[in-house]
Amino acid sequence: MSKKSNKGGSLGDALRSGFTLFAIIVAFVVGFLVFKFVMGSPINFEGNNPAGTPLAGNYLGIIYKGGLIVPFLIGLNLILIIFALERFFTLTRARGKGRINVFVKNLQNLLDEDKIEDAIASCDKQKGSLANVMKAGLLRYRTLQKDVTLVKDQKIVALQKEFEEATALELPMLSRNLVILSTIASISVLTGLLGTVLGMIRAFGALAQAGAPDALALATGISEALINTAFGILGSLLAIVLYNTFSSQIDSFTYKIDEAGFSLVQSFAAGTK
Repeated sequence: MSKKSNKGGSLGDALRSGFTLFAIIVAFVVGFLVFKFVMGSPINFEGNNPAGTPLAGNYLGIIYKGGLIVPFLIGLNLILIIFALERFFTLTRARGKGRINVFVKNLQNLLDEDKIEDAIASCDKQKGSLANVMKAGLLRYRTLQKDVTLVKDQKIVALQKEFEEATALELPMLSRNLVILSTIASISVLTGLLGTVLGMIRAFGALAQAGAPDALALATGISEALINTAFGILGSLLAIVLYNTFSSQIDSFTYKIDEAGFSLVQSFAAGTK
């Protein structure tokens, strides 16, 4: 019944949204501020010197030693949290006020009894994307019942087209910004690897110094490598889990829309001469 679009759209489409751009900018700014003034606070280091060694067991100071890639990774993780919450609240609102399975079953019962007005009232009460699609179909259903200029097959095609158009309006809202999560799943681990490479360059640079190696520079380089790897893997892991979770919910929701639309078309076909 529904025409499923490319899930999440393109990254360019997402970035054209004012909210998306604002959220990304704020996340990176907050990430830099946290890195500079919270993790880089002198109280986290021996001798109150951020250039020195972090205090024993002070994880803020340890993470600060990850280098300049860390604020970018913090920003990516904040973006992930922002859009995960945005998708959660959007999909919760799209489900409506009651349980979808109960709503669909009740709608099917009302259609079997040809109670179109009661079914429309049920959609108004339920709200959400499924209710919006069903209400559009029910209104068209009621109009077609009274139309004497079309034959049965033409009415069925018109009802199916109404469902497709209504579904096409709802699906983009369900999948919007998922492309942000899928992008973070890819670039988070790559950004972490970049930080790892930079950290290893610093570590080997310390080893290559003439005479005794600089133990602090060596430790800083290794710390930078490991911290960036951990941050990158964590962000990518969370992004993949969240993307698959939301995608599964959207697929299930789309199936419910198709199921309810098919029931309405079948009811109309059975009751139309």
